[in-house]
Amino acid sequence: MAKYRKLGKTSSQRKALLRNQTTALLHHGKIVTTEARAKEIRKVVEPLITMAIKERDNFETVTVTAKVPRKDANGKRVKEVVDGKRVTVFDEVQKEIKKDSPSRLNARRRILRVLYPVVEVPKENAGRKRNTKKVDLVDKMFTEIAPKYADRNGGYTRIVKIGPRKGDAAMEVILELV
Repeated sequence: MAKYRKLGKTSSQRKALLRNQTTALLHHGKIVTTEARAKEIRKVVEPLITMAIKERDNFETVTVTAKVPRKDANGKRVKEVVDGKRVTVFDEVQKEIKKDSPSRLNARRRILRVLYPVVEVPKENAGRKRNTKKVDLVDKMFTEIAPKYADRNGGYTRIVKIGPRKGDAAMEVILELV
């Protein structure tokens, strides 16, 4: 017996497919795929969520002083002349940041090894690079997904069959986070 399904793909294609669908599942909350793929994706997603649950509270809050450029009403940096050169004016600001413990940092990097970077594009700017924003899925896992499943011992995903696909009659399912 094999330990995993080959899904009719080479190893690099299969790994890319599983990473892509894992990223889509964690970003959107549910995806539509075939039954065999869903069972393989479940094997990837559940350990990631378990890792996020174990490390969700493993950080300390630290106050730091940061230099931030001063901006005018239009949002442009304020400049002043110093020794004949135009120099940006900076203000010092107190910020609170989360400092990860070593084990949480390791978990963050292990999760990043699986997930692809996600960029959200607003609907009114479809096809343009302006106003796109990067989504931090790892932070979403630690702040939104992990607290939701903290009291649960596994079984974070659900597979719901929706019937055969029209083209090849492969059983299609909805894979969703419970």
